Amino acid sequence: MQAHTRNRIDDLFSALTNRYRRRLLVGLLQHDSQSDTLELPADVLTTDGPSEALSIELYHVHLPMLEERELIEWERETQTVSPGPAFEEIRPLLELMDEHRDELPDDWL
Repeated sequence: MQAHTRNRIDDLFSALTNRYRRRLLVGLLQHDSQSDTLELPADVLTTDGPSEALSIELYHVHLPMLEERELIEWERETQTVSPGPAFEEIRPLLELMDEHRDELPDDWL
């Protein structure tokens, strides 16, 4: 396996290490269209409520990370996200998690 491929796989798994990033990516998967968008922060922080600390973390940590990895496209003006150019790379992992959601811990999303 080439180093670049290994690093990319590490990037994909790293993107899934946070609950709010998983929630956002699975939300995009469930919309299942390159043209669909999620509204922020409502579509990501819904169950916990959009607390100020979570919103700050979302905007300053999670969204930039996912955007840098090209997994999302983030429209700051409209506060929406859509699948990025590399979203298809993470789709199989997201589908696997989504299909086995009943077998995962309750707080995985």
